[in-house]
Amino acid sequence: MHDQLKALLLRLLKVPPEPEPAAGLPSSIRVFRASRNFYTLKLLKWGLTQTGGLIGIIAIFVFDVLSGFPPRFASVVRVLEFVGLIGWAIQLPVTFFLVRLDYEMRWYIVTDRSLRIRHGIQSVREITMTFANIQQITLHQGPLQRLLGISDLQVRTAGGGGTDSSSAGAGHHGQSESMHLGFFRGVDNAAEIRDLILERLRLWRDAGLGDPDDVVEDEPAGAPAGCEIVRAAQELLAEAKALRGTFKS
Repeated sequence: MHDQLKALLLRLLKVPPEPEPAAGLPSSIRVFRASRNFYTLKLLKWGLTQTGGLIGIIAIFVFDVLSGFPPRFASVVRVLEFVGLIGWAIQLPVTFFLVRLDYEMRWYIVTDRSLRIRHGIQSVREITMTFANIQQITLHQGPLQRLLGISDLQVRTAGGGGTDSSSAGAGHHGQSESMHLGFFRGVDNAAEIRDLILERLRLWRDAGLGDPDDVVEDEPAGAPAGCEIVRAAQELLAEAKALRGTFKS
């Protein structure tokens, strides 16, 4: 039943069931999906929202009974309560279906040249990033995500502006996302995806096809001081390569 409704809705909204692969060799295509625990987290939020709505309807009913409204006014209030309860019951399966579709329609594709992220049903958002423009890769993991073993991987491209970690976190928590930001949301293998992107960035740039600037990977809070030493060594290596290229020319 779910598959038939899903196919009908996608056909009505003219949404392709799968995105086109991003630019790159077909053999290099890797497709990642959101974790099942991401669906669990979304169901938890949906359940809390629905419970809050039902509690509000019950509270109005109790207030109506205890307040002793005049009969005419009380009858109007009860009609509104009944309509609200029916509306709540009708939207319950609809919103549940949309939550599941939002989970199922998340696609994260990485090739040897670019990556593509697509999600959404009513409003489809698709963003493609080439390795030439990727500047920063960041991992985010909130308390509930940590409990469920999932996290979000943020990829920033050139032109997105220099924002600090707080503004990046704001976008991460649901505010409007710039076309210069891409999120692999709710994945249980964020470190694997990050390492894959970094490795393909290195290979792509070593081949002389990319931007000479190094991609920046944000370290998590509490990272060991040795990370700064490694980063400094990488910068020195990049400068040495640049000097060697100057002498050759």
